Amino acid sequence: MGTEELQKPAGEHERLTTPFGFHTPAGEVIAGVDLAGQRAVVTGGASGIGAETAKVLAGAGAEVTLAVRNVDAGRRVAGDIAKEHPGARISVAHLDLADRASVAGFTGAWQGPLHILVNNAGIMALPTLRRSAEGWELQFATNYLGHFNLTLGLHRALASAEGARIVSVSSNAHRTSPIVFDDLHFERRPYEAWSAYGQSKTGNVLLAVEAGTRWAGDGITANALMPGGIRTNLQRHQMENLTPEVEEIFDNYPWKTVQEGAATSVLLAASPLLHGVTGRYFEDCNEAELTTDPDSEVGVRPHALDPHDAARLWDVATRLLGS
Repeated sequence: MGTEELQKPAGEHERLTTPFGFHTPAGEVIAGVDLAGQRAVVTGGASGIGAETAKVLAGAGAEVTLAVRNVDAGRRVAGDIAKEHPGARISVAHLDLADRASVAGFTGAWQGPLHILVNNAGIMALPTLRRSAEGWELQFATNYLGHFNLTLGLHRALASAEGARIVSVSSNAHRTSPIVFDDLHFERRPYEAWSAYGQSKTGNVLLAVEAGTRWAGDGITANALMPGGIRTNLQRHQMENLTPEVEEIFDNYPWKTVQEGAATSVLLAASPLLHGVTGRYFEDCNEAELTTDPDSEVGVRPHALDPHDAARLWDVATRLLGS
């Protein structure tokens, strides 16, 4: 079934489009936007599109916290941003999403409102099965559960901002796996790197769907995105295990620059075009179309926007983190 055959439920919103696209750099999507007085957190802000997202938000006047595992790298990025934008308000804080104590320390130390939360950090396609201290599959533990825990811990700060935005960085890899509720952590099925990564990225979308539903009364909106392919440290495991087939894919892939890759994150974080918009999935600075075409690398699969799965996963994650 292709996109054209999918029927939207009665009353479903029209797809949101913008003047921007694949090659739009991040700075352009919020040109003229003043973020003075707003505070933002960007996870994984020490490199790649996280660093670029932080730089653009800071350049527009936001007070930005880089939440990073490598504090020294974060400080280098903060210094670079300050050089490019003198007077920019940048701070660096340690955060390891796979460590519940680290997440608790970060959220417990946060004071005052939070206007923008960019859940950007992640690990991708680990070649062998790795687990967190709790025994959880590490990509799910980091990419989804860590960000869920962080978002939940910052709820009060987001609610007090009166119009906060949550940005959940997903991937077109969400198409490779829905949430496998019967075996989230590959305890019974064989481990497969891309299925594990895809499940975690589906979780990132469902986090935005459910947060947008549960917290609408707090004025919080939440949306997810596919940034596009950008050559960053995220691909390090593929580069370390490069086969001729993967090398051919990498050579022919439509890569974006870091500036282009950060654009959709920045759009969701700060563009007035997204005012009041919630629970959606974007790519190339536009809302993605629904598709069930197994060969399509664009669009969003219905399983990633399923409201029942979103609510169920929220409850499952709450129980896991409470255990």
